[in-house]
Formats: sequence, structure tokens, C-alpha cells
Amino acid sequence: MRSVAEHQRAVAAMIRARPAVTVGLPDALGLALAGDVVAGLALPVFDNSAMDGYAVRAEDAAPATPERPVVLPVAEDIPAGRTDELTLQPGTAHRIMTGAPMPAGATAVVPVEDTDGGGESVAIRQAPAPGRHIRRAGEDVAAGTTVLRDGQVVTPAVLGLASALGITGLTVIPRQRVLVLSTGSELVAPGDALRPGQIYESNSVMLAAAVREAGAEVVAVATAEDDVAQFTSLLDRYAGDADLIITSGGVSAGAYEVVKDAFGRDGGQGVEFVKVAMQPGMPQGLGRVAGTTIVTLPGNPVSALVSFEVFLRPALRRAMGLPDPERPHRPAVLAESLTSPRGKRQFRRAILDHEAGTVVSYGPPASHHLRWLASANGLLEIPEDVVEMPAGTELAVWDLS
Repeated sequence: MRSVAEHQRAVAAMIRARPAVTVGLPDALGLALAGDVVAGLALPVFDNSAMDGYAVRAEDAAPATPERPVVLPVAEDIPAGRTDELTLQPGTAHRIMTGAPMPAGATAVVPVEDTDGGGESVAIRQAPAPGRHIRRAGEDVAAGTTVLRDGQVVTPAVLGLASALGITGLTVIPRQRVLVLSTGSELVAPGDALRPGQIYESNSVMLAAAVREAGAEVVAVATAEDDVAQFTSLLDRYAGDADLIITSGGVSAGAYEVVKDAFGRDGGQGVEFVKVAMQPGMPQGLGRVAGTTIVTLPGNPVSALVSFEVFLRPALRRAMGLPDPERPHRPAVLAESLTSPRGKRQFRRAILDHEAGTVVSYGPPASHHLRWLASANGLLEIPEDVVEMPAGTELAVWDLS
């Protein structure tokens, strides 16, 4: 059997970053930058007012007190967006709005709250300190400064900064494009009537959501019966648009295993089928189809999603340059005794109590118990050589919350 670590390395080696591209700002959200970004201009671009109020020469308003205000004529109104260059004459004031350009000669802004709010003239009741309430050009960003770093994830704030600097596009690592393909003649789309022996298809919905949650893009979701021709037709139809194909089902040891039948039971045509020493999720496959990476997961839903968490989520996020490719591992104390099969790394659904720092397993270990996984907030990882884990054991728990 292949170890979990060996298969993680094999999958990671097959999922490769796409070449960097430059995209418009809205399309860059959530992606990692592929290179530094240098400011081509200063922020603020010009000296401007930090308050609604009056631009003055500080010395003209220096004698002002609430009891004896200084009265100055208002020579100009300066709203935000005014583009002509103004000069403040001594002994006068300009009414100015937040963000509006400071007139030459002005050395302070008196907030409207410290005045009578006059339009023809203004009574200033509080002496301003020189430089008060003025945003200086370049005090946020100096032109030529590296403001964003290679590998930084684009957030709304990053987009705001880029736009403020007049940047229209960012160079990023694109999302991985993923085809999700479920297999099984027993599968029926939710909403259709079930006949005897049929079940509602859930893996494609679940895995597509996991792909998106990991930061990648789902290019298509499809379901194939246990029919090689139908399965390969779906691959031919969608694979050219994908960087990665994820299949579920059809890789065990039964008579109707469509994925194995399509690529050869003993591995072939670019796909290798292996057994990984883990529970759940032992049957796995990996290879390339027409140049596209394919990872074949087992069909039981818990096995499929645990396999995605163990092998695919970290590989996808690393290929996209995203932070925290692995789930956080939280220290906790086991509040019960557990047993595990020797020779297999077991992943048990768990409830992690963050406040108490304790963890308990949750539900049976069998791979068809999806209900318990849906309510779990953690995974217990029990090493291959551990068969008993007594209560009180300190361990690290995968935090799925």
C-alpha cells in the first residue's frame, strides 16, 4: 500500500500552477498576486482637507476663542472635485469640503463645528494649529513605493488601493479549473423519483462545493452511468476546459467499476490505481488524460470528501498560491478512548470544543455515514501505527469549522 504522505506528494506533483495572467480588478478578488505592485503616483495625490470646514492661514485665526471669535470673509467655496488652482489671500477664508484641494497659502482647516457655519463670512471660535486637518500629498503612499507584494491575496482593500492608484488590472495566479464527474448507474438527480435500487446523487454537489471553497473554479459537473462509452464521452466533452478532473466512484474491486474499466484495471492509458493506507478512502487513482490531470476518488461520500481534504484541497491551494493550504490543526485533549486499525491512517469525524480544548469522535467510522460528517467540525487523524488512543491523549485536530 502507498502511504498517505506518498500519495499527497504524488497528487501535489500533478497539480501545477497555471501561468500568471493580468485581469481586471473585479476578476482578481481572492487570487494571489504574481509579482509586486509599485505605486505610480502618490496618495493623496494633492494636499486636501480632512474635514468640512474653512481653509485659513493659521496666524489669521490664532486669536480666536469661543468668547471672542475671529471673523473672516469667505472668498471662495471649494467642493471636492474642483480643479482650478486657488490661492488664499491673507485675512480671508475659503469654505472647503472633505477631500477638496487645499488652496495655496492655507495652513490649516477649521472644522465647521468650530465656527458659525457662515457663507458670506465666518466666525471662528477655536484657534487652529498649523497643519491641522490637512491631508498631505503622499502621506499615505509615496510614488515609487511597493504597495503590494508577490503572493499577497487580493482582498476588497487591495482592490480599493489599486483603484485609488489608477490601476485597472492586476497580474495574478489564475484559479484552477476543475471538472467534477460522479459515476454510478444507481445515481439519480435530486428531485427525480427514485426507483428500487436507486439513490440520489450527492458527491458531485459536495465535491463541487469543496472545490469552490478551496478557491478553485468548477467548469462543469456531470454524472455518468457505469458505461465506459458514456464516461469517456463526458471526459472528451469537458476535459479540454479543465486543469483537473475529479471523479468519484468506479475505482474499487467490484465487477462494475467504470473508471477502472475505462483506463484499465491494472492501470494504464496514463492513469494509475493504488491502495492508500488510510480509512476511509483506500482506493485512489491518479494520472493524466489528454494532458489533463485526473484524480479518481472512491464513491462513498465520506471517503470522497475526506480524500478531497487530505489530497486535493492542499494541492489546489498551493497551485494557486493561496495561504493556509492545510486546514488549521488545533491542539486538543481526547475526551474518550478510541481504537484504530493497525497499518492504516484513520480519519475520524470529530466534535472539537474550542473553549474546553477537548475533542470526541462523532458517529461511526464507516464511509457511508454522511450525516455525521455534515455535523462534524473536525477530523481526528490517527497514525498508522496507533491501535489504541486512551482518553486524555493530547493531539492535533483538523479544524473544519
